[in-house]
Amino acid sequence: MKILYTAEAVVEGGRRGHGRSTDGRLQVDLSVPKEMDGDGGPGTNPEQLFALGYAACFQSAMLGVARSRKLDASESTITSRVGIGPTGRGGLELSVALDLHAPHLSRVDAEELMLRAHERCPYSRATRGNIDVALTVDGAALEARWLKTPEARPGLPEAHAGS
Repeated sequence: MKILYTAEAVVEGGRRGHGRSTDGRLQVDLSVPKEMDGDGGPGTNPEQLFALGYAACFQSAMLGVARSRKLDASESTITSRVGIGPTGRGGLELSVALDLHAPHLSRVDAEELMLRAHERCPYSRATRGNIDVALTVDGAALEARWLKTPEARPGLPEAHAGS
């Protein structure tokens, strides 16, 4: 892979510390949420940062797909929810839910954009097969026909649920 850009960050103190990008553009205090037996301090946490990064990357991919298909995705938003919990095997793992709100798209077009963006987005590619990623449109699961009959939309891969 030819690397186009590298982001670099330094953290001191882990989840109860401070993080900064080496270019000086980002500086954050980190706190542990009360739900994870932390103090719930004013800082952010890795899950919030991951949610923000994933949402931005995913929406960029979705907007690119919309442009190529000449669909109006203006005023659309992606809400990303990143959960963390025990694996059952010891340790913790993440899960992600991505929700599209797109007021100018039909349900069919919105679902197609979600699936195509999920194939294109670098975060989706990095997480595929490693964590559960749920895709929804306005809070509702994608129609089962997308998952069962990929021939209905040429070029879409067969498996999307929980990938």
